Amino acid sequence: MLFLARMDIRFPPHLGAEEVSRLQGLEKEYSQALQEDGRFAGIWRVVGEYANFSLFDVESNDELHAILSGFPLYPYMTIKVTPLARHPNSIR
Repeated sequence: MLFLARMDIRFPPHLGAEEVSRLQGLEKEYSQALQEDGRFAGIWRVVGEYANFSLFDVESNDELHAILSGFPLYPYMTIKVTPLARHPNSIR
């Protein structure tokens, strides 16, 4: 099942720069492991924002929820998920 997720990140003002940096490092490790195993099929930055569009290829809604809630930055994210289906005009 394919899902497109827009993730917007907002850190609270009380979170220090060192903690933000630590969380960003953990986020990178987590997301790269998911990319390597194929469940995180792509990621694109939203220009001018601390946000991204991510494509997930997973077996179920529950699996996607587990992946999203496992992101170290999850507590600071607003996520909008869009389920995707193949378009009949697609040649891929």
